[in-house]
Amino acid sequence: MRALVTGAAGFIGSHLCAHLLACGDTVTGIDSFTDFYDPARKERNLRTLTGSPGFSLHRADLLTADLARLVDGADAVYHLAGQPGVRPSWGAEFPLYTARNVLATQVLLEAVRQRPVGKFVYSSSSSVYGNARTCPTAETALPRPVSPYGITKLAGEHLCELYRKTFGVPAVSLRLFTVYGPRQRPDMAFTRLLHAASSGAPFPLYGDGEQTRDFTYVHDAVTAMREAARSAFTGIANLGGGSPVSMKQAISTVENIVGPVEILPLPAGPGDALHTSADITVATRELGYRPRTTLHQGILAMAQEHPRP
Repeated sequence: MRALVTGAAGFIGSHLCAHLLACGDTVTGIDSFTDFYDPARKERNLRTLTGSPGFSLHRADLLTADLARLVDGADAVYHLAGQPGVRPSWGAEFPLYTARNVLATQVLLEAVRQRPVGKFVYSSSSSVYGNARTCPTAETALPRPVSPYGITKLAGEHLCELYRKTFGVPAVSLRLFTVYGPRQRPDMAFTRLLHAASSGAPFPLYGDGEQTRDFTYVHDAVTAMREAARSAFTGIANLGGGSPVSMKQAISTVENIVGPVEILPLPAGPGDALHTSADITVATRELGYRPRTTLHQGILAMAQEHPRP
């Protein structure tokens, strides 16, 4: 397949590009190297890809790029680019979220609807559910985002569904539940936990630690993304890890692998959901999805690549 991947230099995007190349696909990556975190980390994410003859990179912003040229000839478009993070999405930063998560999705869909594309795979988020009333949560649950970030991701989903139903764009929105693994962003929990365990620095724990997350290993997630592009399925599907655990349990797992973690208790932040748990029935049925990586295996893989202080 000929694949176009937006956000190619990011945490999940770089893993997806590597997986597609390993499967024999040709990959064109797009990334604007925004400064949400150090762009040098994104440069390192691409080190193993840039030497591949099947990979090319375009350093461009989706809002100004020549998308018609980039989309032309693609069998699958994987849209992972966006502004991440729940806590920073409040206040003055919100225009960045609307531009990079909503407007960028719309211009990409406009480019796709004007030429034949086998599949448009949108990377959505469990944040669209907010504090779900039932766990595990199925796709039929009413989305109730509790953060501006979640609102922008849901808006992206609505755009995908609108273009699918109005123009026949073969769109799939995958609601990712807390993806982790090697090269995880520095603001995310497991990267910060591993740093705390290896350096002795305190780990800020927001809330009482009883909040649960359905952690999804990155290779399981990107494998499902490619299967979504190869399948006949369109619509919305959850991608979860299959076994939600509390933050206290997650901390314990890191301590068992690396060493003790000093906890700095802090109040829960606005926009933090109490529990996330994915009903993966749709992804299992339509994509053959089955998460294969346990939390211990995934944290061990992260620890092996995490730099020592």
